[in-house]
Amino acid sequence: MKQQVIGCASHSYEIADGWGKLPANLTYGYTHGVCVDSQDNVYVHNTGKDAVIVFDRAGRFLTSWGQEFEGGAHGFYLHKDQDGKEYLFCTDTKRGLLAKMTLDGKLIWEKGQPDRPNLYGGERRYVPTDVCVAPNGDIYVADGYGQYYVHHYNSEGGYIRSWGGRGSEPGQLLEPHGISVNLRGHEPELYVADRRNHRIQVFTMNGQHKRFMEHNLDLPCSFYFFGDEVYIPDLDSRVTILDKDDRLITHLGEDQQAYKQKGWPNLPKAYFRPDKFSSPHGVCVDSRGDMYVVEWISEGRLTKLIRQVE
Repeated sequence: MKQQVIGCASHSYEIADGWGKLPANLTYGYTHGVCVDSQDNVYVHNTGKDAVIVFDRAGRFLTSWGQEFEGGAHGFYLHKDQDGKEYLFCTDTKRGLLAKMTLDGKLIWEKGQPDRPNLYGGERRYVPTDVCVAPNGDIYVADGYGQYYVHHYNSEGGYIRSWGGRGSEPGQLLEPHGISVNLRGHEPELYVADRRNHRIQVFTMNGQHKRFMEHNLDLPCSFYFFGDEVYIPDLDSRVTILDKDDRLITHLGEDQQAYKQKGWPNLPKAYFRPDKFSSPHGVCVDSRGDMYVVEWISEGRLTKLIRQVE
């Protein structure tokens, strides 16, 4: 069978068709996040009964856990702490909380709604959609479906500050869906996927607005930094790769018809094609440059793309 390859001259990928098959007793919900650990094991965060499903690099099922996140699994971030151990940070939109977990699902701590009565209460809900961790251990949570703030905590979950709020002016946000730390420059920066403003907004680590990125984006969901590049799942049917200066390298699997279909994102299975995306929501890259993409689809969708060596 002929290999299916997508991408451009510098970034081409073979589609690993059928990679990561689920056991018969498991099904996905919406696949919202994906992470890879130092052993290249792949963790898929989804809204199904087992919210975290783990595969090895070859796509063999290893384990599953996370029943407490059923229906709410959303933001997903893997971080190596100063103790040298890797941990998963998970946001739950249903319960309105952030959890720090071991790689095998043991709860370290969890954090609920910030103690900010001027921001939350009554109809003003807290709905965290993503999380990231700075090199010093500070934690940043994006309230992407609630009041559109970013909340800053120390490594133990102690509250420091908040910023944002609904709007389109510098520093304001309209669905801050994803958040991550950019370490490619002279100092760390926060990248926020300001999704309904169709842009990325860049902040200092203390929440000061620095600049907008508004080119080659439609509905950016989140980020994955790999080397000098950043990988962005765009809900409107493509994955975008930018270089160290945030200039476009390529759009992968772009399908400009998918998100215009009636019933999207839950389209008939016959619509989906291995070389096209419909609703990319999360992405990560392993140590060899292979990419894993999950999509916002009720029955879940996971794709592995194998990086082709030039």
